[in-house]
Amino acid sequence: MIEIGLSHYMVLSAVLFSIGLYGVLSRRNAVGVLMSVELLLNSVNIALIAIGRYVGGAGATGQVFALFVITVAAAEASVALALLIAIYRDRGAVDVESATALQG
Repeated sequence: MIEIGLSHYMVLSAVLFSIGLYGVLSRRNAVGVLMSVELLLNSVNIALIAIGRYVGGAGATGQVFALFVITVAAAEASVALALLIAIYRDRGAVDVESATALQG
């Protein structure tokens, strides 16, 4: 039976981070960019929990940091979705280029 170690979790986290970074850099739709940012944050959560499990010892530091990141991600998603709704009502589209034209 194969035992899943820290390196497996780190590789998974790196792959998810790379996919999220590619999505942030290549997407034109703001909803896609938001989903990619959430993927980035979830890859960090996987890394924090894995490090806390395999390296951390008796404390729950990795889980505490992961809960903090989840809380920040939820707040970020709600604010970003509210902004996207406002942009859609104003411009009729949620492209990143239309959001840059909201300067005044």
